Amino acid sequence: MNTIYKAKLLQKRRWRIRKKVTGTAARPRLCVKFSTKHIYAQAVNDETGTTLVFLSSLDAGLRAKKLAANLAGAKELGVAFAAKAKAAGIASVVFDRSGARYHGKVKQFADAAREGGLVF
Repeated sequence: MNTIYKAKLLQKRRWRIRKKVTGTAARPRLCVKFSTKHIYAQAVNDETGTTLVFLSSLDAGLRAKKLAANLAGAKELGVAFAAKAKAAGIASVVFDRSGARYHGKVKQFADAAREGGLVF
């Protein structure tokens, strides 16, 4: 399979998920994206189109820990994201896996965010 075909399939999965998952002010959408080196997570209010909380492995506090886009990095970032979201007044979210399978790194991030106090 060539990379253009794989990218199209990934975009179709994202659209299929986004038809069902939307965020509100009371319950924003927590979308997580894993690149080959870094992890990005944000809580989005889709009604107004605003990002409420954003955290990535490139953040100054987490950069010193040298988090990678693996299971250990996903767990640490999930806990850190939950703490930042709680500080912003977000207690409940809707999880958006951005086309990735709910397995491995994605599942580890979600479980860590739940341990940190987010409800979804």
